[in-house]
Amino acid sequence: MANFLHVGCGRQRKDRTTAGFNTPAWQECRLDIDRAVQPDIVGTITDMRLVADGSMDALYSSHNIEHLYPHEIPLALREFHRVLCPDGFAVITCPDLQSVAELIAQDKLMEPAYHSPAGPISPLDILYGHRPAVAAGNLWMAHHSGFTLRSLMGAVRESGFASVIGRRRPAPAYALWVIATKTQQPESALRTLAALHFPP
Repeated sequence: MANFLHVGCGRQRKDRTTAGFNTPAWQECRLDIDRAVQPDIVGTITDMRLVADGSMDALYSSHNIEHLYPHEIPLALREFHRVLCPDGFAVITCPDLQSVAELIAQDKLMEPAYHSPAGPISPLDILYGHRPAVAAGNLWMAHHSGFTLRSLMGAVRESGFASVIGRRRPAPAYALWVIATKTQQPESALRTLAALHFPP
């Protein structure tokens, strides 16, 4: 059985990750800064010292890296790289600021971009963090940075990953998805991983 590290998991479990991970072939290890969500490991994505070098076959990060300050992004991505085995890969998703900026340019800053289980989400929430969650005292839910697809793929490559494939998911997702491999992979292998782990 292969192991994947689910970083910044919140209350989510394996069934809320990707179709590729949600199989009996993968065992999930959950890491989060919030003890209340009962992770397997309590820690931050900028310092995962409790996870051994090369100990994970894959890593899944959903809407975590935008919570970091820009100078912390390289730290987190290098930690993602460090904990993966030589053939490992990371699946990273975060908001797509390019599509959010299009809404802002239409003067829709405060209008709902989409509706989530937590309620309506505006471009302002996507930019700076879900306002009700932050107002409730969950200051780690604030956003301090963001990406377009080109900038995210560039940051991932600069952190040491050898191959990267990515895609934009437009409205109503407003999300970026990237898969990064630790060793150089052919385009066909990257497309196979994308088919398993990117949403339809």
